[in-house]
Amino acid sequence: MKVPTTHINAAKGDFAPVVLMPGDPKRAKYIAANFLENARLVNDVRGVQGYTGFYRGKPVSVMASGMGVPSMLIYSEELFAAYDVKAIIRVGTAGTIDPNIKLRDIMIVQSASSNGNVLQRFSGDFSLSTVASFSLMSSAKAVCEREGLNYKIANVLTSDYFYDEAPEKMKKAQSLNISAVEMECAALYVNAMRYKKEALTICSISDNILTGKGLDSNERETSFNSMIKVALEVAHTF
Repeated sequence: MKVPTTHINAAKGDFAPVVLMPGDPKRAKYIAANFLENARLVNDVRGVQGYTGFYRGKPVSVMASGMGVPSMLIYSEELFAAYDVKAIIRVGTAGTIDPNIKLRDIMIVQSASSNGNVLQRFSGDFSLSTVASFSLMSSAKAVCEREGLNYKIANVLTSDYFYDEAPEKMKKAQSLNISAVEMECAALYVNAMRYKKEALTICSISDNILTGKGLDSNERETSFNSMIKVALEVAHTF
């Protein structure tokens, strides 16, 4: 794949080996401004902002993935294939369907199922299990324990439908030990598997699908900051 790509106009070498990927471009800018030193803009195609700076002396990049499976597939593939990024850590929000998981908890995602056809697209006639990098997951667990954060290592459903929370579907997911619903993880994990790279999703629990309760904007920012610090510490040890 040639550089620049269709969706990223950065030069070769503009991205660090590890990229943090929130969904929202504004969150990418927020991370760069508040957590990275000497951050510089390396991509702004279609307003999907990407930055590279330093965290505790080590280069780290952050770029938005956009919303949903197709967008994550595009950006993660171009980073892995064209820019030789070694690891991507998705940082986002998720809605819990596990009564034991509370709002603001951090979820380290070990596997992602999907209600779309992306997994079948790449696996053909067999079922594909999309899983996190064990080393990144172990590192995130160690950081959470060191910092005294509430966390759970869990399985998620990557859904193509934001407004699809039918009770019978959530009960089915619960019966399969799925703890939360989000919209990008399976796409990231399948691309990491395809390109033999490493990937991890860390989510802040912003909503409870079972009760309808959720965090307001200020509460989301606070819990988001804790999650970002975990991801940056993982990137620093990579």
